[in-house]
Amino acid sequence: MSEAADSVIFDDVRQTVISTLGLDIPAARLTADSPLLGALPELDSMGVVLLLTALEDRFDIALSDDEIDSAWFETLGTLTLAIESRLPH
Repeated sequence: MSEAADSVIFDDVRQTVISTLGLDIPAARLTADSPLLGALPELDSMGVVLLLTALEDRFDIALSDDEIDSAWFETLGTLTLAIESRLPH
């Protein structure tokens, strides 16, 4: 998952997660391998909706319900890769 951790997109996704969920932790504590769903109490069903909306706004993308997968939220790295794959090249 080092590719995700080394990207500028990773930093933006990480900061969006922290600010959207109101996490009171240093950004450096969240790595690409940091678990999200099930590990962060703030990431409940409403948190997922808020986070997806914030990511759509931040990266100017539209995510349809049928493409969103719970596997995206396994780790910060998997979320970053899911967002990166939807960005225009």
